[in-house]
Amino acid sequence: MKKISFVAFFLLASFFGMSQELANQGAKVDRGTTVRMVTTQGEIVIRLYNETPMHRDNFVKLVSDGFYDGLLFHRVIERFMIQGGDPASRDADPSTRLGEGSLDYTVPAEFRRELFHKRGALCAARLGDDVNPKKESSACQFYIVQGQKFRPEQLDEIERRFDKKFSPEQRKVYTTIGGAPHLDGDYTVFGEVVKGMEVVDKIASLPKDEFDRPKEDVRILHVEMVQ
Repeated sequence: MKKISFVAFFLLASFFGMSQELANQGAKVDRGTTVRMVTTQGEIVIRLYNETPMHRDNFVKLVSDGFYDGLLFHRVIERFMIQGGDPASRDADPSTRLGEGSLDYTVPAEFRRELFHKRGALCAARLGDDVNPKKESSACQFYIVQGQKFRPEQLDEIERRFDKKFSPEQRKVYTTIGGAPHLDGDYTVFGEVVKGMEVVDKIASLPKDEFDRPKEDVRILHVEMVQ
């Protein structure tokens, strides 16, 4: 059993290993691809970035196949993120620990400096560096950043601790809007919430068990292409 890791000082979620390269990138999509995610807590509208085409097209294919319909947001951490996309969550018993489900391929990392972990960012979960040195993404598990605001001196400390260098734009966003800066350059950011952050906030604040699974299931009812 492997683990999907976000960063060392956050809790880890288990995940089965995925070894194959992405074989089918899915149909190409037009600029401005947007998806609507209907959940039991409300609707979230997400724009997928054209700058990360492999992740965009993979997500579009899964949406078109109805893959996400019925899955749960199985892991939520307030002031950090909400995570979903585990196929094992569709019919999971309330006591089941989730986060181990997978598909049989990975998506190569698509890191771009201008796409970072600001509040509302859509990002790909992945296996940890010990078994995944190329930082390839899970084919299906994703997270949405709720995040928090950081003071300049906190960003300085993150730069020192994690050997990062934030741009002036990143610093402005992280100090005024918030996000999860410690994850930049380690997990692919491939979209952003354009409507429905209040739903993300609501999901992140729900009571949860010791494994960060909401005590009341938060289900993705349907995901569809908007344009």
